[in-house]
This record gives sequence, structure tokens and C-alpha cells, in this order.
Amino acid sequence: MAGRGTITLCYGLTGVMNALWGATLPATDARLELGPGRLGGLLMALAAGALVAMPVAGRLADRWTGRRLLRACAPAAALALTGPALATRVETLMISAVVLGMLFGLLNVALSVQAVAVERTLGRPIMATVHGTWTLGAVAGGAIITTALRAGADVRALMAAGAITLATALATALATALATVKGPPDAPARPAGGARDAPARSDRGAPDARARSDRAARRAAPLRPGLLALLGVIGAAAFVTEGAATDWAGVHATRVLGADPATGSLVYTVFFVAMTLVRFVGDALRTRLGVVRTTRLAGATATAGYGLVLLAGVLPASARVGCAMAGWALAGAGMAVVWPIVASLLGTADGAARRLSAVTTISYGGGLIGPALIGYVATTATLPLALVIPAALALLVATAAPPLLHTVVRTVAAADHPIAASRRTP
Repeated sequence: MAGRGTITLCYGLTGVMNALWGATLPATDARLELGPGRLGGLLMALAAGALVAMPVAGRLADRWTGRRLLRACAPAAALALTGPALATRVETLMISAVVLGMLFGLLNVALSVQAVAVERTLGRPIMATVHGTWTLGAVAGGAIITTALRAGADVRALMAAGAITLATALATALATALATVKGPPDAPARPAGGARDAPARSDRGAPDARARSDRAARRAAPLRPGLLALLGVIGAAAFVTEGAATDWAGVHATRVLGADPATGSLVYTVFFVAMTLVRFVGDALRTRLGVVRTTRLAGATATAGYGLVLLAGVLPASARVGCAMAGWALAGAGMAVVWPIVASLLGTADGAARRLSAVTTISYGGGLIGPALIGYVATTATLPLALVIPAALALLVATAAPPLLHTVVRTVAAADHPIAASRRTP
């Protein structure tokens, strides 16, 4: 289907975009002599821009539809990478990071809204698969960028050329999708009793798409604010565990377990390879087991993984790294499907982009704060003690998330949504 193919491609290209920013940071650090303090400030500037833009993105998507917002912000976000690439002063770099963060925030919400819209049209889950494509794009992009930098490519030219290429690819893909899809299958949900109750109209030969959209809007079941906040907490738990692996897995391997730097980098890679593989089978697993059982299994797997990571520090030296590597692989496999399930359930139950963006803001905010909190605890105490934080959050997902998601599934089922009808819950 054109809609699914386009959103999958956009997720993959956005993963490459993320790599174009993250994998070039060490070279940018060296070029402008940032140091740890200013590098941390740069990351906070990026995060601040994203957190400011995400709530705005939800309202824009409700007004314009996710597809149109995605068409506007995806190429713009790619082009914004030319700002950091061409910055010659730290002040300019910080300003460009705020702008980039804002566009990344808009893009993250637009992607989620459009993926939900495609799910609602297809009547089956695709969220884990498209997130797997994002991870694959990030890994592949990182490998290409690392190879280019080792071959002597100038980081500024590499970032600028990559930004223009990505912007062109995204603009072309989204323009083609809009040209081939006549009806608006991602039309925003409207308030009860309003224009949504009007009969579906024929729109240039696509009455079925319009009718499906209107039926999905009628079945929307807005969730209570408290339930939305709890979904945000579950999403944040998933992002904290992912951030712990991104920022601390390699450091734990080298500083605590005595591994060499190359092995520390391999631990990071193992985590994301496991996450990518599970995401590509996550939709099928969720369809087979149901949302509640899948989430319980995911949380239990991640908890067991962090248990192995913590156990590694007390094992004989010959077994430490292998145990930790197995633990990080289980943690990545477990957390792979949690956020895709939360985003998909929220979209099918509610249908309002502004509420999806609110949950996204809470989740991403937790993911930004969590690794910093781990660093603080590691500095004041020990890193193994700090890693108890993501381990506890994985346990929270295993124990508290299933009943919460069961409540959401019941809400969706009560609205007789087509995706909910195919889900099984215990």
C-alpha cells in the first residue's frame, strides 16, 4: 500500500537523519573544541527545542492532518542539519541546535500521527515495523558516516551533502504520496456531534478512503487525562532504558567490566541489533499474543536483561563481558515493542494528534532526563547502582503496564475500532 510504503520510507530516512546528527557529534566537538560542558549544553539545547515543539505539533496535525505536517517538516528538519554543519562559532551552533530540535520535535509527532493514520486505514498494527525501519536507518546511517569520516571526508561537507540528499528524498517521497492518494485517510478526528456525523462524500473517486476515515473518527474513544499521563510514564520508561544503553552500555563495559573500547562499542551495537530484529517481528507477535501479554513479556525480558547486566559485575573476569552483552541484548529485545504499542494504542483509542503529542512529550522528556539522572547517580555513587534505575523501570513495565494497557484496550474495544477487534487480551 502506498501509505504504508511512504511512512516506512520516512521512518528509515529519519533514522539516517538522526545518525547524521549523532554520528558526527564527535567530529563537530573536535572541530569547534566544545568540551564536555558545552557538548552537554548543545544536547540540552536540542532537547529543549524538541520539547517546546512537540505539543505545538499535535495541534498543527489536528488542524492540517499528519500527512501535510509531515510533508512540511520532514524536508525542513533534514535541511536544518546544515546549520550545525556550517556553524563556525559555539553561539551559532547552539542556536542551530535549538532550531533543529524544534523541527525534530515536529517531525517525531508528525511521523507518529501519520503512522497511526495508516494503521487506522489498514485495520492492523504496523508501528513496531516502522520503528524497526527507523532503527535500521540509524544503524546503517551511522556505519556509512563512520566509514566516510575514517576515509578523510570533511564533516561539514558530509553533513551538508547528507542534509540536502535527505531533504530531497523526503520531499520527493511525500509529494509523490500526496499525488497518488486522492482522499484524506488521515483526516483528524472531530468532536462528537459535529461535522463528522455528515454522510461520507465522494472525493475525486475515493469514497472508500473517506468512508473509512469517517468511521474511524466516529469510533474514537478519548482517554482520560490521568490515563494519558500514565501512558506517557510507560513510554518514558521505555525511552530511559533505551537511553541507558545508548549512553552507558559501552561505559559500563569498559569502566566496570574492564573491556577494551572496541568491545564497549560492540555492546552498544548488540543492544540495537536485538532491538531492530524484534521490532520487525513485533507487530506479528502483538497480533498473536495480544497487547497485554506482549507488554508483560517485553517488560519481563528487559528486566531479566538488566539483571544479567548487574550480575556481570560480580562474575569472574572471563564471564563478565559475555554476561553483560547477553543482558543488553535482552534489554533491547524487551523494550523494542513498548513505545510502538503505546503510540499505536493511543492513536486507535483517541485519534487526536494533540493528545498523542502530549504523551510523546512526556515520554521523550523522560528519555532525556533519565540518562542524565543515571550519570548523576553514577558520579555520586557507582554506575552499577545507577543502572538499577532502568532495571526498576523495566520491572515497572512488566508489572504496571499490562493492567494499564488492558484498560486502554477495553476502551478501544468498547468503541468497536477495527484494530481493536483483531486484538486478543487475557
